[in-house]
Amino acid sequence: MPELPEVETIVRCLRRRLIGLEVENVRVVFRAVVRNRKASFLKRLIGQEIVGLRRRGKMALLDFSGGLTLIVHLKMTGQLFCCGCGAPFDKHTHFIISFRNTPHELRFRDVRKFGFILGVRTAEAERTRELSGLGPDPLALDLPSFLDRFRGRRGRLKSLLLNQRVIAGVGNIYADEILFEAGLDPRAEVSGLGRQRLGRLWTAVRTVLNEAITFKGTTVRDYRDGEGLEGLFQNRLRVYGREGEPCPRCGAVIKRIRVSGRSTHFCPRCQRR
Repeated sequence: MPELPEVETIVRCLRRRLIGLEVENVRVVFRAVVRNRKASFLKRLIGQEIVGLRRRGKMALLDFSGGLTLIVHLKMTGQLFCCGCGAPFDKHTHFIISFRNTPHELRFRDVRKFGFILGVRTAEAERTRELSGLGPDPLALDLPSFLDRFRGRRGRLKSLLLNQRVIAGVGNIYADEILFEAGLDPRAEVSGLGRQRLGRLWTAVRTVLNEAITFKGTTVRDYRDGEGLEGLFQNRLRVYGREGEPCPRCGAVIKRIRVSGRSTHFCPRCQRR
């Protein structure tokens, strides 16, 4: 599933291309991808300009001049990208927005069909079921605020990193990389971590996520950026997907275990409990 760095990369890419463009037509190829029951909402987008693109957790939000917003969740295999209007599309392309006076259009493609698009009033977006339960963005938290998110909580460290109500946007790939960067065991009990180790975690969150954004995300299989290009951070992964390989820091063998049902990669020497 595209995580914070991938969605942020897509949003930044599309922001350069789409801001100020006026919608000419909205085409829904696969109706189930749109959560709105009435098609009238999509018709209201015609003639409106895109005035903003932003990210909330793992979701992209497109704001339109008429006070409407599209919430787009890519889920496992979704792709949101710009391409030429005449570019061929396959059976997995489910949603298309075309614009006036430009040869490009915005497409939503999803092989497994788990992703969705939801139209809401911009003023009500944060109150929707999709967004209201999300925790804060980890890159927006200073150290005291980050410590507050974990103070008084119980549970394994990786499980809390993946809990979108605690912080929004971190998934399996980056949780493993963050914990390796911080030198913390994914099975550690959060209540037993002191300020110093949580401080290392805060630094690692910022370091890993910002580096992944710089390298335009991780392409393991389906992820593409807003122009349909693969990310580059997969070449810099140090533990995720590297079971049996030597640790790049100490040379010990990377292990894979399960933490709260999730496949987890770590170095047993660098990340001792």
